[in-house]
Amino acid sequence: MQIRFIDDEQNGQQFNRVLRERVDAYFKENKISKYGNSTIVLKTVVLLLGYIAPFVVMITMNLPLYMNYMLWLIMGFSLAGIGMSVMHDANHGAYSSNKVVNFLMAHSLNLLGGCVSNWKIQHNVLHHSFTNIPTVDDDIDDKLFFRFSPHGKNKWILRFQYIYCFFFYGLTSLYWAVGKDFVQFFLYSKEHHIRLSGMKKFMAFMQILLYKIIYFAVILIIPIFVLGMDGLHFFLGWLLMHFVAGIMLTVVFQLAHVVESTEQPFPDDKGVIHDAWVVHQLKTTCNFSRSNKWLSWYVGGLNFQVEHHIFPNICHVHYPHIAPIVKETAHEFGVPYLEFATFGEALSSHLKTMKRFGHDL
Repeated sequence: MQIRFIDDEQNGQQFNRVLRERVDAYFKENKISKYGNSTIVLKTVVLLLGYIAPFVVMITMNLPLYMNYMLWLIMGFSLAGIGMSVMHDANHGAYSSNKVVNFLMAHSLNLLGGCVSNWKIQHNVLHHSFTNIPTVDDDIDDKLFFRFSPHGKNKWILRFQYIYCFFFYGLTSLYWAVGKDFVQFFLYSKEHHIRLSGMKKFMAFMQILLYKIIYFAVILIIPIFVLGMDGLHFFLGWLLMHFVAGIMLTVVFQLAHVVESTEQPFPDDKGVIHDAWVVHQLKTTCNFSRSNKWLSWYVGGLNFQVEHHIFPNICHVHYPHIAPIVKETAHEFGVPYLEFATFGEALSSHLKTMKRFGHDL
């Protein structure tokens, strides 16, 4: 079904025009670029070092076992930070005005064992275009042990999903590295999101396979079978890294969309969502902990999801500055601006929502 957005109240288009004029004016008046600056460059260096340096230390030094696990833990936090603060902006074309820089930073996703082309379809196309619309936004589609939408199918085990969710959140990064890209490749081909055929399609698949081979060769095979690292503990450390990264990545994204205040509208029989696209984004997206500078630094401004969904081509370092403009304009036009004051409030709301979705039999 093709989804269309129709502004029944004839208010959304004017709101969108005024908001974009005001945000454009902010950048012109302050004579700054909408792309990244030295802040994101420094952050990139710190996060990449936080991922690469511990790995180098582990394979070159004979450290006590507990220190190796601590280094894997640091790698997990750094890996999630790279996903949220570096590759995310780059895949939106917001990291730099230089396309080559965006391309290189986007492929930092390979450090997670992921694939850029699949990620762009899931995130840039399906999630950003059709946020929180069941059966279209892949992020809230039914999963084996999860129901993220009131429109999804329910099973008895889902009544416990608010309890076991963190364990499975921790497995998302691991699944991404091991199998998700292959599943998505065939699914997106079937749904015509990947419009390749013949040799081009084969080469696209082989590219994903090559990325996986290189990733696993560097992260596990060479250290264990060539450098002689302790295979069991090295593998367990790798699992720990992905578990930590999976929890961080999944929780941050869930707090923006699967909470009590956000809507999850279902299109009518003609595939129509009765809102302007920009208003739909504000009704389905929520900010949290905007005043926490440390959190904002680490999550790459993803606690400013409202601003990100309206302006994905603006680097996240600018979101704290344009957020007041968005909020004021939204209130002026009677458009919702959803936010939680703290991370804890957003997390509590997410768990309450998961509990409600699991009990709606």
